[in-house]
Order: sequence, then C-alpha cells, then structure tokens
Amino acid sequence: MEGGNRKIAEDEAGPSSSSGIAASKQQNPHETFHHHHHHHYRKEAEEEDETEEEEEDDLDHHKNTAFVPGPLLSLKDQIERDKEDESLRRWKEKLLGCMESELDGQIDPEVKFHSIGIISEDFGEVITPLPVDENKNGHILFTLREGSQYQLKLKFSVLHNIVSGLTYCNTVWKGGLQVEQSRGMLGTFAPQKEPYVHALKEDITPSGVLARGVYSAKLKFEDDDRRCHMELKYSLEIKKR
Repeated sequence: MEGGNRKIAEDEAGPSSSSGIAASKQQNPHETFHHHHHHHYRKEAEEEDETEEEEEDDLDHHKNTAFVPGPLLSLKDQIERDKEDESLRRWKEKLLGCMESELDGQIDPEVKFHSIGIISEDFGEVITPLPVDENKNGHILFTLREGSQYQLKLKFSVLHNIVSGLTYCNTVWKGGLQVEQSRGMLGTFAPQKEPYVHALKEDITPSGVLARGVYSAKLKFEDDDRRCHMELKYSLEIKKR
C-alpha cells in the first residue's frame, strides 16, 4: 500500500529528474538547424577573408616582381654588344639576314610595302605596285566574280629593327555601309636582304544581285606598339559570274 502510494505520487509529480535532464538535452530542431548554419556561414566568412588576404598578398608580390622591359636597342647596338664574340656576332647576322655594315642604328622598325596582289580562280594573280599612283586613286584595283575564292598577297621589307606582332585589318564598305571586316596576324619579322611575301587568309566574295557592284576598302597594318606601317585605301568590283 505504501508502495502504491509512492507510485501514484511519482506519476503525479511527472517524469523523474534523470528523464528531465535527458529531455533538456534534446534541442529544438529549428534551433539545431539555426546553430549549424550560423556556424557554417561564419566558417565560410573566415575562409573568404583568408582568401582575400592571400589574393592581396599575391597582388602585392606581383606588383613588386612585375617585369619591367629594358630600353629598346637598335640591332646595330645589339650586335656591337657582342662584338668581341665573333661567332655570336656572325650567328646574329645570319639570323637577321643582314650585315652589321647595313644597319644604321635607327631604333624604330620600318615596314616598306612594295606591292599588293590578289589571287583568284577566275583572273589569276593581279599585282599592283605600292605606293599606288595618285592618278589611280578611286580607281578599281581588283575585279572579282561573285562567289569566288580570293587571297590578298603582300610583298614588303623590314628595315632598321625587328617589327613585332605585325597585324592587318581589312574593312570593306558598299554604299557607305560597312559590309565586312577581317583581322589577322602576320607575325614578327627581322630585317633581311630579301623582301617578305605573305598571303592573307583566303576569303569568298558574296553572291547575288545585291552583292554585285563596286566596293571601297581600307587595309591597315600595325605592330605591337600600335605603330601604323601602311594604310591603303582601294576599290574592287564584283561582277556576275
């Protein structure tokens, strides 16, 4: 009877103290989720701060160790620097394709264009000497058939120094509207006795009634230093096949 009364009292009092401790250890699911993500976000923020600090350190290091190019020297000066080494001097002259006596000490390179030609399947190769005669300004230099393949070909010499990253841009207009623009890289060239001959990438003329007629164009050559070596304005005509 005494035991029964004790059991009733425990039931009325609720769960035992040990059960209460266990229950208090169980967290609300929402609180657990919030705590986990708060810790996760804080960890991510710390990692981002560390990454930004590392990037700033790398940037500072890059600024301190950035490559600073030396002064541009003429080819004559470059060869004379190794004048005592006869084999090295001859190797440089062979590489450049010129003799030291032919160099004038000028620092800036010069590209001299001798001719521009066009190669097509219908008309073969047509070559025009450069510079273009003033009397031919505005006259048609090239005639092509519609839907035909063609290539521009240049003959030029490089003087005084190495020309680096020679590029071209060919822009074509019809009736005042730009209809095409092509760009390309020719490369880097050193002075040499014989002229260079370089063909630009092959292209195809448009077809149809609207494609026929006279076009105006401008061909421009620049190097890495944005030095313009030639700007040629010319005209071409596309005829019915």
